Amino acid sequence: MQTKIQLKVSPQTAVNEQLLKEEVTQQLHLNENSTLLIKVLKRSVDARSRKIEINLTVLASVDEALPLENIEVNYNDVSSATKTCHIIGSGPAGLFAALRCLELGIKPIVIERGKNIKDRRRDLAAINKEHIVNPESNYCFGEGGAGTYSDGKLYTRSNKRGDIDKILRTFVYHGASDEILVDAHPHIGTNKLPQLIEKIRESILKFGGEIHFNTKMIDLKTKKDTVVSIRILNEKGEQEIPVQKLLLATGHSARDIYELLNSKTILIEAKPFALGVRAEHPQALIDKIQYHCGNLQEVVEKRGFLPAASYSLVNQVKGRGVYSFCMCPGGIIAPCATAQQEVVTNGWSPSKRNNPYANSGIVVGLELSDFEAYKSFGPLAGLEFQKELEKKAWSFAGKTQTAPAQRLVDFTNAKFSSSLPDCSYQPGLKSVDMQQVLGKLIGPALKEGFKAFGGKMRGYLTNEAVIVGVESRTSTPVRIPRDKDLLHHPQLKNLFPCGEGAGYAGGIVSAAMDGERCADKLFA
Repeated sequence: MQTKIQLKVSPQTAVNEQLLKEEVTQQLHLNENSTLLIKVLKRSVDARSRKIEINLTVLASVDEALPLENIEVNYNDVSSATKTCHIIGSGPAGLFAALRCLELGIKPIVIERGKNIKDRRRDLAAINKEHIVNPESNYCFGEGGAGTYSDGKLYTRSNKRGDIDKILRTFVYHGASDEILVDAHPHIGTNKLPQLIEKIRESILKFGGEIHFNTKMIDLKTKKDTVVSIRILNEKGEQEIPVQKLLLATGHSARDIYELLNSKTILIEAKPFALGVRAEHPQALIDKIQYHCGNLQEVVEKRGFLPAASYSLVNQVKGRGVYSFCMCPGGIIAPCATAQQEVVTNGWSPSKRNNPYANSGIVVGLELSDFEAYKSFGPLAGLEFQKELEKKAWSFAGKTQTAPAQRLVDFTNAKFSSSLPDCSYQPGLKSVDMQQVLGKLIGPALKEGFKAFGGKMRGYLTNEAVIVGVESRTSTPVRIPRDKDLLHHPQLKNLFPCGEGAGYAGGIVSAAMDGERCADKLFA
């Protein structure tokens, strides 16, 4: 007999197979002679009250073996395929579009401006240690895109946009732990993602696809309603190559692509987005708040059975949303600039989420009307606003990758911080008045938002926390429009805007699903 059952158990029981079997035995009223095997199918933490419980969906198999589950893929050899698609960008959207092409018998040719995983690491080290930004290879550009070094959070609410389970199973096929199929908020970890991305690259190449690193699309040529060719730049120089289908999966930081399309009078649109800061607290403090602990000793006891605590916060300030974004328990704040004269922050966590800090983007929602002063830039108005804020952060912090920062309570009280707490941001911090960096549009809203968060999470509003600027790449400030059903650009029938960079996704899984959706429409 096999049956699925729902359980609410203590954290201690959830991590102990024998205790869990006893719980299932009692619920199913099994006799002592029964042989019980169990498999946890879904798991989530319920920490709403002081009595923390773990919600489990368990497959119980009584007197028979558990079913074997093999994850299979159906990739075709496309080395001689007559149908081809040039994919610009190797982030989640581009890679999963390429994998879907293999399933459909289409040859993917991936054009990636940055370097492969191994070579990319050197450029990340240069940002952190030497404050040198390589504009083609950084946290945003390179094999795997921004997703490779932005935590590996796989939770998404976009369950109507595609098959989430298929995306997760594809990650497991390429080496991810099958725990991501179980956890309500699955997470791979920045320390493990690079190996998975390399495995995905191996699959694409093994089945006849192509990937070209250090290769940048710098122009495209159109005829009537079709892109006929693209111009690329690599170590061999410039080259024009014909294309059948062109899938743009460039990510939210490929500003030159927006500028190129705009210069070609190819339709793009300004879109709302959000800007703010990274807020970093001691992880033990967030654990204490979220797990209802009276002291740090209780934190230590509970954390033996529970993951590093996270949070999700939102508040309205005079009709404007202020909210947490990309919360990283046990994480690190990373320098994510794509040009030398800017400071940009983001966050990530290793798989164990065992660093001593918790960080999250805290951002303010902006509308198109907020960019009125930049209207001369047309659809690039929000992009220019974003650029200006990043350059201001760079200037205030000393014209290096040192980031401007301020203690949290000091920021809300308009008080200069004479010292700053230890922080995970490796290039270092400089104490500044963050209001001057953020300006009148974002600063006041953030102040009121933080005060409201302090009321919702007692202990959150503290000078043990530091805000680090700026968190500006939450999403693209530009949308590349496309047909609702056919997914191609309204002017160009073989151009498929895709993923975060086109304004249609907001994370690894949603971008991956969008890549698959676009691939499905290439030759439909």
